[in-house]
Amino acid sequence: MSNNQPNSQIYEKYWAFTNAFTNYNDSKFCTALNICLDFIDANRGQPYSNELYKALQQNIAQDPVMASQGTNEAMNLASVRKAINQFVKMGFIEPRLSSYTPLSRDYVQARTNRKRQTLLSKIVYTHSGFQRSVTKDSNIRQINFLIKTLVEHPQGKLNKKEIAAMMLVDLKTFQQDYLTETELNDYLKQGIESGFIERKYNQIGYLWNLLDKLDDLKRVGDDLYFAEDAQRIFGNLDEITARKRDPYLHRLYKNQLQEESEEHYGNVKCMLEKLAYPVLIASHIKPFILSDDTEAYDPNNGLLLSRTLDSLFDLKYISFDDEGNMVKSKRLPDDVWRRWCDVKLDNNLLNDKRKSYLAYHRELMLQEDQEFHI
Repeated sequence: MSNNQPNSQIYEKYWAFTNAFTNYNDSKFCTALNICLDFIDANRGQPYSNELYKALQQNIAQDPVMASQGTNEAMNLASVRKAINQFVKMGFIEPRLSSYTPLSRDYVQARTNRKRQTLLSKIVYTHSGFQRSVTKDSNIRQINFLIKTLVEHPQGKLNKKEIAAMMLVDLKTFQQDYLTETELNDYLKQGIESGFIERKYNQIGYLWNLLDKLDDLKRVGDDLYFAEDAQRIFGNLDEITARKRDPYLHRLYKNQLQEESEEHYGNVKCMLEKLAYPVLIASHIKPFILSDDTEAYDPNNGLLLSRTLDSLFDLKYISFDDEGNMVKSKRLPDDVWRRWCDVKLDNNLLNDKRKSYLAYHRELMLQEDQEFHI
């Protein structure tokens, strides 16, 4: 057999990801996605059919924003189908046009590319699946697997060929949620010897492009690594919790709090003291150990605080009422209270969701006081 002849056993199964769009911030991407979201809302409860799918294709193709800039011709239907499948694979919309992740609305409405980048990262990490399509669902999360491999890699980085080799991993049968360095080297050898890495350069390029747009990942030459020191970002895990904190989702959660602070105060600052400390803590309101998967990474369930205030808040020595006023635990010494009692949360931080989490926090503080018989 010629070395150039593909082996069907190898080429049938790999992480197939193609792009109709490579720029996820431009008007075409956002317009097409918004059309999909509006279409799904307008047809909720309708069973999936080819006619429904064709109607969505026509809506996208006929929108003037989607027309070719050079010829002004409408987007061809093959490209439209590719775009819809891209939205499904990236996690923005669900197979069979049944629904979409709520963050997709936030994405198209985001006012800055920076905010959109964080939302993209969270959507892709939690919902993407390269085996998904308009008609087929899958719960396999390739990006999740790749990033966890990066977390566990002893050198803290993956090169482009290693990432390409990972596309050969059959996650249906693979037992762990990451590759060890030895396993990665085995797949790399297979990818080179089979010709996969050389032949699938387009698919590899699409994945490489996607990784380049995710928050806190950096490409330097042909290496991918975390933008900040991995130990500082991921070392603050609570090992006593029954459920392990996902390091990447926690980083995105902190990023969203930083963006909220910057939006309100012009810089990343403590939300109480309004000071730009070098180190700020993403402090959960409802404790992580008591939160479900949605609450654990909901930025409304958090405040960006200095170390001192995070400690007081985390240990339920202080809380806040619905007007943002600080509430004192009976366990807090009076001299400490006098130092901080005038600090309050601004109204622009007190949306309904955050107020609900704060009510939960106040109840926990009351329980702590009662247990200490104060």
